[in-house]
Amino acid sequence: MKQLLLVVLTALVFSQTASAQKKIWDETEAQKQERMQWWTDARFGMFIHWGLYAQAARHEWVKKNERISDEDYQKYFEIFNPDLFDPADWACKAKAAGMKYAVITTKHHEGFNMFDSEFTDYKVTNTPYGKDIIKEWVDAFRAEGLGIGFYYSLIDWHHPEYTIDRVHPMSAKTQEEYDELNKDRDMSIYRDYLKNQVREILTNYGKIDILWLDYSFPGKFGKGREDWGSVDLMKMVRELQPGILVNDRADLKDYAGGWDFTTPEQFKVQKWPEEDGVKIPWETCQTFSGSWGYFRDEYTWKDNKQLLVLLIESVSKGGNLLLNVGPTARGTFDYRADKALAEMGEWMKYNSRSIYGCTQAPENFEVPANTLLTYNPETNRLYVHLLDYPLKNFLMRDYGDKIKYAQFLHDASEIKIGKPYGHWVQQETGENDVNLLLPVNKPNVEIPVIEIFLK
Repeated sequence: MKQLLLVVLTALVFSQTASAQKKIWDETEAQKQERMQWWTDARFGMFIHWGLYAQAARHEWVKKNERISDEDYQKYFEIFNPDLFDPADWACKAKAAGMKYAVITTKHHEGFNMFDSEFTDYKVTNTPYGKDIIKEWVDAFRAEGLGIGFYYSLIDWHHPEYTIDRVHPMSAKTQEEYDELNKDRDMSIYRDYLKNQVREILTNYGKIDILWLDYSFPGKFGKGREDWGSVDLMKMVRELQPGILVNDRADLKDYAGGWDFTTPEQFKVQKWPEEDGVKIPWETCQTFSGSWGYFRDEYTWKDNKQLLVLLIESVSKGGNLLLNVGPTARGTFDYRADKALAEMGEWMKYNSRSIYGCTQAPENFEVPANTLLTYNPETNRLYVHLLDYPLKNFLMRDYGDKIKYAQFLHDASEIKIGKPYGHWVQQETGENDVNLLLPVNKPNVEIPVIEIFLK
């Protein structure tokens, strides 16, 4: 019995010690919610993938995909000169599209720095362009009142001490091959480099709202928290920028304070993501087409309705959308991206009230067929997004005691509320069902929105 008690007590102490070790910093759930509230309300942001790969114009992973050597990739560094780069124009386009924040690549996997770092010569200030792009970008986007986010790649295909792994351009097949490739490389030196650079970007550009680290891939020939020094890295991040929001790709999902939101990539979630049965903050990152970096010959571009549904559906499940632009090597947006942003902006101009500050509708609200619902808990208004415009009668089941007033959001025109009528309808409806009398012709809006004032 004593032995069993000792085992139990030892396990309890170990559990408490492990629990203490699994914490980056102390923060209550209420404090976290307050820290994240601006982002939760914003719902819509711009991702920007920009680097030397824009000159190859065939995917940001071109160095890996084509197994290009450092020597052959160097030509892009030697001629990089985005002479048409106008960050103020970018910021205006993001704001006009309805975006509230933006995240830009300070360094992608290729290892090239878009900022002026003291820890490397492989940086934008040593190219023909000669200026700190990140500083110019931050100043312009901050001037438009947009939240500032930095993407930083944990992976680095250029640093001489970064050990070769399965996603590296020099990747191999066997342990023996990796041992040979890495015999003169010291990951601890790269780990210091990584930490020093993150310190730079969180120190030299004022208040930073989001840090987007990318990415961990534990397992065979992979890398995780130990390789990055993620625990110490995140402690430094929280100390330097206590208000910052951090994604979940540093392999610290089991650490309190090790992450703030999860990041489904190029994926539409089926429901609000959960951890241990609890809904968690989330943001899906998506592209206009199939590539993050500029890809001249890529043609799978989503149309306006697809993009709007991505945004609305994310909010309807309690999440955000981070939508990517891959600028050209001259510093302009692809004409197809410009078109997509303008079209989304036109919709957002009249319908953003169904996005900002909104979330998933309460569970007691039935979702009508071919619609998406969002809900603003502050104003107590429900938004019905008509993905497939109905005929004149729009039946809403069990809403009779919920609706005070209904209108189209885009022009605030009243929608009359009536009882279901007609022999066939009456056979299938209940006492608390209502009928919204819509115009026969669809309004001149890609996805019309009904704004319902709830009782």
